[in-house]
Amino acid sequence: MAGSNALFREIHRHYSDTEYHRSERTIQQEKFLLFNIPFNRWTMFPTAFIFQAICGSLYAWSVFNDPIDGYIYGVVLNQATGKAAATTHNAAITFYIAVGCFGLSAAINGPWLERNGPKLAAVIGATIFFLGNMIAAIGIYAKIVALLYFGYGVLGGAGLGLCYISPVSALQKWFPDRRGLAAGSIILAKILQPLIVAIGLPLTFVLGCCYFGAMLICAMVFRVPPPRFQVNGMDMYRNRVAASEKQEIGQYDGTLEANMNDRSAQDFKDPGVNMVLSSAIFSTEYRMIYIMFFGNSIAGLVFLSRLANIVKDIFGKDEAVAATIVAINGGFDLGGRLFFSTVSDRLGRKNSFFVMLCSQVVILATLPLTMEKRVYWAFLLVIWILTACYGGGFGCIPAFLCDMFGPSNIGALHGIILTAWSLAGVGGGLPFTGIYNHLLETGHTTKDPWVYSVNLHWILGVACVRFLFLLFVGTHVHDRLLPKEKGEIARIRLFGRLLKIGTFGLRWMTKETEESEWAAFVDQHRKEQATSTR
Repeated sequence: MAGSNALFREIHRHYSDTEYHRSERTIQQEKFLLFNIPFNRWTMFPTAFIFQAICGSLYAWSVFNDPIDGYIYGVVLNQATGKAAATTHNAAITFYIAVGCFGLSAAINGPWLERNGPKLAAVIGATIFFLGNMIAAIGIYAKIVALLYFGYGVLGGAGLGLCYISPVSALQKWFPDRRGLAAGSIILAKILQPLIVAIGLPLTFVLGCCYFGAMLICAMVFRVPPPRFQVNGMDMYRNRVAASEKQEIGQYDGTLEANMNDRSAQDFKDPGVNMVLSSAIFSTEYRMIYIMFFGNSIAGLVFLSRLANIVKDIFGKDEAVAATIVAINGGFDLGGRLFFSTVSDRLGRKNSFFVMLCSQVVILATLPLTMEKRVYWAFLLVIWILTACYGGGFGCIPAFLCDMFGPSNIGALHGIILTAWSLAGVGGGLPFTGIYNHLLETGHTTKDPWVYSVNLHWILGVACVRFLFLLFVGTHVHDRLLPKEKGEIARIRLFGRLLKIGTFGLRWMTKETEESEWAAFVDQHRKEQATSTR
């Protein structure tokens, strides 16, 4: 009993403390890059872009499925197609394991990242990813699929999970004025197919470890803003500051206070945007965002891992064309992340998710017919839009969480919410693979669109259900913290106004009433805080 209590206390401490303590010497050192080049926040963009591009290489896994299955299990001539095909199809499971470990790693290490900074997290994550690639190469060479699962699936996924959240956490802090823009990723599938053909599978993974050197160079740039950082008239928490208080954009001031004072001062200004991490994790809004993000991820993940196979099996294209389509698909992933994240700064995070989810529902409803009729151009159109919406969800979610719960919690909350992505990959991918293999065993062939489209029915159902959760996600700090009325059950913000739902029916709150109640709430919070510190 004592041991379990100690464990729970440690878990609570881990998910409650996100304070990053730095010495004055460290703060001074972080003013400069190598060779005494002054640091500017805009140098974070290209390095974070390259870093996340490497993380996005996970999405190119579908290019490896057939070559790995054929190399490990051998191939036989398919009488129906006249082409050689692997006797067993298990390589795709590596992707699902990697996705699961990606999310778990991000969730577990998120608070640790906030306490230790993005540079150390990026270096450790890159090292684990490097080791995973080495073990995967050995597993393929020795034809031991368990080593492939452990190397790329477990270690590779865990390393990428820690790597992915490192620059995201820092960017959200450096760019309070452009939170939506501070995201992006792309995949590098086009180079993988020629590498496989030229040097073989094992060496492809070995050469892929060149990523390691690039990731280490990028990691040297990562850092978080100094205490009292201000840019374009706002601080890290998006509070407006007086003109006399403004600092140089993206530069260190040199006369800065400690982190602890910065956070305490912010909590006094606005008790909503800097919640204690454990309170944010268990809030209703966070749970709804979690489910919404799960729904946004599942369709994209399932088809991303099978896209190359679908292009080859259903539409009869060769390996080179399939690799090209996967690479272009990565461009739409990137485009969706940049487009929706940037637009969300104007349109709003919730409205952006509404557009993405609505588009996905329409696409999922029409995709089976498109595959059945084998209309290639239409398939590419809808799958690329689906991918753009999937990428848009990834691009918007960090800014959404930062708006809702504050930049001090973004690393941990973003890490935890990536488990929704992992669950979508594992929960969607494994049933997809099971149904796919079952249909092949019962007489269907890989050329039959039904082996792919049958799964779209339950995925469409998930997409429809997530709309219910999206409607009730509170996007404003007032929605979350304003005390509820007696009999109130839920609240929704429509067209900028708060609508309360309860035993009293529907009740709109005027802007004047909302501001008055919020002022009273903040005043009461300050009095309680002042009393508790005496």
